[in-house]
This record gives sequence, structure tokens and C-alpha cells, in this order.
Amino acid sequence: MAQMPSRALAIVIDMAVQFTVLIGAYALLGAFAVVSDFAMFSAVMIVLVVLVLVGYPVIFESLTRGRSLGKLALGLRVVSDDGSPERFRQALFRGLAGVVEFWLFSGAPALIASLVSQRGKRLGDVFAGTIVISERAPRGGGQLIMMPPPLASWAATLELSQLPDEVAQAARQYLMRWHDLSPQVQHEMGIRIATQVAAFVSPAAPAGAPPHAYLSAVLAERRRREQIRFTQRAAGNGLSHLTPQPGPYAPPAGPYAPSAGQPQPPAGYPQPPAGYPQPQPQPHPQGGYPPPQPQTRVPYPGPAAPAPEPPQATPGGFAPPQ
Repeated sequence: MAQMPSRALAIVIDMAVQFTVLIGAYALLGAFAVVSDFAMFSAVMIVLVVLVLVGYPVIFESLTRGRSLGKLALGLRVVSDDGSPERFRQALFRGLAGVVEFWLFSGAPALIASLVSQRGKRLGDVFAGTIVISERAPRGGGQLIMMPPPLASWAATLELSQLPDEVAQAARQYLMRWHDLSPQVQHEMGIRIATQVAAFVSPAAPAGAPPHAYLSAVLAERRRREQIRFTQRAAGNGLSHLTPQPGPYAPPAGPYAPSAGQPQPPAGYPQPPAGYPQPQPQPHPQGGYPPPQPQTRVPYPGPAAPAPEPPQATPGGFAPPQ
């Protein structure tokens, strides 16, 4: 989703263009005396104001699939809530609401609505069923949050509908910064964020799963389900050629991270076959689990062997990610 500073700058650019067009039209009508009658002059100016204030955003966003001049300069685009391109009806709703939000009340309703909305929607977006996104994705070096293979079968059974976006974003930021943190901070921060996530996710994590592996499994499964929903909606709207791109988040290293030469599990995250080594957590002097330690991994031996029994959840609340 587009951030508020970039959206505000795009709106300033659009309003500057509109204001310049209005001043230029007024100067041309007055200089060349195109309309001599004062009443007719007033009527022509009213029509021009309506065309510029409403027609400018509606025409540009309809012809360019959701981009005005300001959004084009900032790399923003208006799309429907389901990800499909903005329609003329939605652009018209946004244009009419923009006159009230920006020109009559100086943007105060749009600012308040954007702060209240979890997705940063202004009133025009709420009425039209649209959202502003940024097409200039941040660079992440091609690194992704990957599903830890030992947690794949458990993650497929997760109930994630109650997980708030704010908590998931905190988990993403933790995983992105994992390599830059000291081991003590990695452990303490991971325990705190994993506990917050576990309050909204069920069932409980398998015994011995460190915090970073637990969070990676939850976010990877959440991402996979969002991709499935996006693909289904795109197919229903005739946009089957669109394919969602994975996010630019880096997975932490450790016993649950796949090694460089290890093949990735196929779609659906099957349970690793029998014989696949499982890391055993060692008791920590303070009662928890130690930070993840490097461990040699071997590739999958093949899908021929039967799957092992799923790990049991740790009793007594959320101790698993520790």
C-alpha cells in the first residue's frame, strides 16, 4: 500500500496542475474577450471549474488505469480492493469525493479517514471500493521469507484469520533485521513477537521451534494463502495473466533455514520424509530455549519414505518458539 507522504505529495502535484489550468483558462478568457457577457462568462467558468476539479482525476485515472499525473510521478496507482484495475465508476466516485475532501475542506476529511483506516483509505476510496498502491516496490535483494521444511505440515493447519496486519508487520520487520541483531536481542525480541503472534494463531507451535522459525512459518503460510486468494479473484475478473509476486523479506539463518543446495518442498508444503534430521532443543539456563545455532543440513532423501508423526505442542501456553 502507498504510504501517506507519497500520496500527499501526489495530491499536491495534481492540485497544482489543476490550479494552473484554472488560472490559465481564466486569463485566456479575459485577455481575448471570448465571452463578453458577464453572466455567460460566469457560466463558462463554472463549467471549467467542474471539468478541471472533477474531470481531471476521472479522465486521467480512467485512461491510465488509476494514475493521475501526481501518481504517475510518484509511482502510485489506484486499484480496486480485489486488485483489479480501477473502473470509470470508481474514478467518478473518487473525483466527486475529492472535491469535498481537498477543495472544500483543505484535505482534513481525507487525512482523518486515512489515519483511521487500517489500509490508509480516504473517503473517496471507501465509497469507491479502491485502494492506492505503490508500484515501486522496495529492493530486497531477491530474498524471501521461506517456509521452514520441518514446520510445513503444521503450518498448513493454521488458523490465521484473526492475525492483525500490525502484528504481522512487526514479525516481518523482525525477520528482516534478524541478521543485524545480537544473539541476545534476537532471542528476547523473537520471544516477545512470537508470543504476540501466538495470541492470534492456532494451533500452538511444535515443541522446540525457535521464534524465528515459528514466525517464518506463519508469515510464509499467510503469504501463500493470500496468493491463492489473489489468483482466484484475478481469474474471476478475467485477469488470470496476473501472478502475485512474493515479498522482499529475508529469511533468517539457523537450523530451520534451508541450506543453499537443498531443494525446496513443492507447493502445498508436504511433510518432510522419514529420516530427515530434526533439531533437538537444549535446555537454557534461564528456562527457555537458546538462540538458533548453525547446524549442518542434508537434502531431502526423496518422497518415498512415509512421513513422521507431527511434533507435539508444548504444554502450558506459548513456550514453543522460545
